[in-house]
Amino acid sequence: MAYPVLYRKRLIPEECIPLKDDIILYMDDDIIVTKWNTLKPRKDFHHGYSCYFLKDGYKVSKFLAEDDSLVYWYCDIVTYLWDRAQNTLTVVDLLADVIVKPDGKMNVIDIDELCEAKEKLLINEQQFFISVKQLGALIKLIQDGNFSTLTDILMSKIS
Repeated sequence: MAYPVLYRKRLIPEECIPLKDDIILYMDDDIIVTKWNTLKPRKDFHHGYSCYFLKDGYKVSKFLAEDDSLVYWYCDIVTYLWDRAQNTLTVVDLLADVIVKPDGKMNVIDIDELCEAKEKLLINEQQFFISVKQLGALIKLIQDGNFSTLTDILMSKIS
């Protein structure tokens, strides 16, 4: 089976772009692992890898500096829209994110954007609750010291 074409759909700002330069390294029924460079040059990171956890609603990305050193792990709360006829996968960003720094400290970000999206009806009630539920599950996993269960899967597919 051919790998799908990946799209990233954001709600704030509203956009849907093809991830045409992302390289799919691995795919099965549960995960997709990609390698990518930043879409636009940035000073804070240069490239990385992402693991789409299709059943859990997370995208866990390893953000790297130009010298391949770890900047941080970035975790998006997402849903997926498969179009099997067109062989596309659209990753819908549900706005809430978690950053895990190399020292293990965690920052939850963009909750304000999630609330704004709900207030402006950019997401429906079901998407809002999915985002909050998946965010809670991810935070618990990290707080319980089990974040490596996600990062180890990603690392096993890129080494």
